[in-house]
Amino acid sequence: MKLKILVVDDEPQIRKQLKIGLNGHGYEVITASNGLDAITLAAQQAPGIIILDISLGSEPDGIEVCKRLREWSNTPIIMLSVHDEEKTKVTALAVGADDYLTKPFGMEELNARILAILRRTSGEPSAAQKSELRVGDLHIDLAKRIVHVEGEQVHLTPKEYELLRLLATHPGKVMTHRAILGAVWGPEYGDMDHYVRVFVNQLRKKLRENPARNVRYILNEPGVGYRFVAIE
Repeated sequence: MKLKILVVDDEPQIRKQLKIGLNGHGYEVITASNGLDAITLAAQQAPGIIILDISLGSEPDGIEVCKRLREWSNTPIIMLSVHDEEKTKVTALAVGADDYLTKPFGMEELNARILAILRRTSGEPSAAQKSELRVGDLHIDLAKRIVHVEGEQVHLTPKEYELLRLLATHPGKVMTHRAILGAVWGPEYGDMDHYVRVFVNQLRKKLRENPARNVRYILNEPGVGYRFVAIE
């Protein structure tokens, strides 16, 4: 079975060149010209590797796309850029890219990078992570950042969504107050446990938790933190 590669670049000529070159190395190639299409295709097509240009000419750029993908996917990402500065490379790797290539580059070098990534992942394409989570009447579309409860869309603030995403993508795992604060607010908020309590209470109301009907998504771990219910 051919490895499926998603190529994301706003320049048609580069997309064409990469598709022809990668096809020649035996890969199946799908392409996207902007960040939103890239996120959608990554969720729908489950590529084994994503080749993503940093400068996409429109929002979201490659860095933001990489951040959003890393919220729900472990698919290897190779970032492309015309810039060779160390700062650019560090930024790309910091947001979750697995490798970085500076334009122009040869197809043999790109293929070598792909093969190296596959060796690091046991020689097989990474299993696509779930882009949607469902538990009871709660539905979270991680690719689109949309939440529904009982069929109705729930409007969350950015922090509420980040908190829900963090808990829901670690079902059954106890998340300490400090871990939650560091991931959602930043390490400088490590001692502000009340932030978590306030936002968890807000989330519970919006998710329509009802202990009387045994509807609970976020469970208390007294003195430690919170745990999201296991997702079947």
